[in-house]
Order: sequence, then C-alpha cells, then structure tokens
Amino acid sequence: MDVEVKHRSTGKKGSFYVEIEGEQEAEMTYTHAGSDKIIIDHTEVGEQLKGQGVGYQLLDATVDFMRKNNLKAIPLCPFAKAVFDKKADDYADVRA
Repeated sequence: MDVEVKHRSTGKKGSFYVEIEGEQEAEMTYTHAGSDKIIIDHTEVGEQLKGQGVGYQLLDATVDFMRKNNLKAIPLCPFAKAVFDKKADDYADVRA
C-alpha cells in the first residue's frame, strides 16, 4: 500500500507519520543528538495498516531526510534497528 508520509519537526524532536481520514495511523519518531545525528526511538503502525510495508515507507522517508540534511542515525527503536541490520549495505551511509 502506498501512503503519503508527512513530516513534522519541533526543533529537537520530529516524526514521520501517516494519516488516514485525518487520523494518525502510523508514526516513526526521532530526537536530535547533537548537530549531525538523530536517534530513531519509536515506530508504531496502527492495525489498519499493519503488514502493508508502511513501517518501511516511514523509514525510507526518514533516511531520505537524513541524506538531504547530512545526518546519521542511531536506530534504538527495535523495528528501525532490525531493518538497519538487515539492509546494512543500503543504510551504511546514514548509520552512526
């Protein structure tokens, strides 16, 4: 399922999220760690979207953002860490 991933930032923290009919149904959150790193700390996908690759789409949007802003990630969230480990070659340039 292809969804529109939106981004919101509050300075020190931010998130990539998906809304369906005005309701947030999925989210990946991060916190800035210094000027060149972010900590990916949480991923949540609602029942309506589970099993449809939405978590991967959130991570892809996060990685695009990191590449555009010369940031590295510390993936503490179990989902993000598992994907970073599984696709190590794809994400080597953005892993802290």
